[in-house]
Amino acid sequence: MTRLILEMGMGNDLYGENYTKAACRAVQDALHHSSLTLFSSLNINHSEMLVNVTIGVKKPDLVDKSLVALELPRGKIKVTVVEGGLNIPDTMSGKDHIIATAGIEAFVQIDTDKWKIKN
Repeated sequence: MTRLILEMGMGNDLYGENYTKAACRAVQDALHHSSLTLFSSLNINHSEMLVNVTIGVKKPDLVDKSLVALELPRGKIKVTVVEGGLNIPDTMSGKDHIIATAGIEAFVQIDTDKWKIKN
């Protein structure tokens, strides 16, 4: 499989300290930065695409990976959550503003007899 797409995004939850909400918003941010005509242009089946999502937040164990995966419209999805992102303390409320980052990679099988990827 060859990685053809890499998208990045950022999302936040400013008042609820909800790491999953921030992660889902980061995925949506990444997706809204692209319009991928590649698949229809090259007659590639979306369902065969492997999609790796990496989420960075300060507390990875508080992200529901299954809910994050539902944000992706197609492909075979794998979500990994790692330590990253940013928490900004709100001294007035005593809570944190949660900032998550997302990297989305899409991989497809390339027929090297038909296509060559140049470096």
